Amino acid sequence: MTVNEYRADHVGSLLRPPELLRLRAEHAAGRVSLESLRQAEDEDILEVLRLQQEAGLDVYTDGEFRRGGWLTDLAEAVEGFVPERAPLTWHRGEQIEVEESIGQVVGASLRQTRRITAHESEFLRQHAPGPIKMTIPSPSVFLHIGYKPGLTDQFYPSRDDLLRALVDIIRREIAALIDEGVPYIQLDAPQYAPYMDAGLQQRMRSQGLDPVQALRQAVAADRACLQGLQRENVTLAMHVCRGNSRSRWIGEGGYDAIAEELFETLPVDRLLLEYDSERAGTFDPLRFVPADRTVVLGLVTTKEPQLETEDDLRRRIDEAAQFVPLERLALSPQCGFASVASGNLVSQDEERRKLELVAETARKVWG
Repeated sequence: MTVNEYRADHVGSLLRPPELLRLRAEHAAGRVSLESLRQAEDEDILEVLRLQQEAGLDVYTDGEFRRGGWLTDLAEAVEGFVPERAPLTWHRGEQIEVEESIGQVVGASLRQTRRITAHESEFLRQHAPGPIKMTIPSPSVFLHIGYKPGLTDQFYPSRDDLLRALVDIIRREIAALIDEGVPYIQLDAPQYAPYMDAGLQQRMRSQGLDPVQALRQAVAADRACLQGLQRENVTLAMHVCRGNSRSRWIGEGGYDAIAEELFETLPVDRLLLEYDSERAGTFDPLRFVPADRTVVLGLVTTKEPQLETEDDLRRRIDEAAQFVPLERLALSPQCGFASVASGNLVSQDEERRKLELVAETARKVWG
């Protein structure tokens, strides 16, 4: 299957079964062995592979069932991260929720102790009924959330120094996945949200950061992860969103502020772009997408249970095709259904119907 044949795509994470969440909590408390947890994960991943096959999707993931969140694999495989509580401002509809988030910042020299995704990819390669996708956080994610002045700078004097260390780790992981024969590898980069949101840009300036310069740093790091890799028989992609946790988001604003810098220079085959609401702006920035890239339109929301209509999806695809030819478009949900393990506020049945809608609409549009 070529890059343009993944028409019915999805971002990666899927809703975890409640029993798996319970077992993960028991394991964290020391009451369930890792072996027992892995066995339960295996069984549930087989089920979620069947879900994707029955829905008609073109690519398969393990739902990120072995992760506590979309980026936790990296901190588990690399020593040097330490827990850090920081307030995050989340939006849900008209509500604003300030949550004390437990994140990870760099508090020592980074030292990789194992492969980041090998424990995931081997099982997936053995059991998926079609092409698989592996997801991995982009280095740019840690430009802000991973760097704490007064702590991180004891080991990495500047953000560029930290990014170089992360680029090396993530690039080697991508190369290892390519060597394994994984056909589709996706960098996840929600940390581009601040560059699209005027309020978040102002917050960056108040912290002494120049949003324009920071954007260039972020893109340069993500570009360095990918340049020069063996590209034959592999699809490289980036997913960009505005935050996704329990049906909430962090930023809003169109892609205008990042499109020229990111879309034109990042050496990927596919861009998975959130486009499920007015928060994402118009399709106009797609004019910066080069002719050798596919845009995956994230038109089906994972944040709300209401099911979109096929007519609305096809109308939106037609609108996007004014900027990117139809043959270089594809369809997906706007983000994962469970970027954090607890998942968005939709049911497993609603998740299934949305995945089925993506696949059915893709078949009717592209055949």
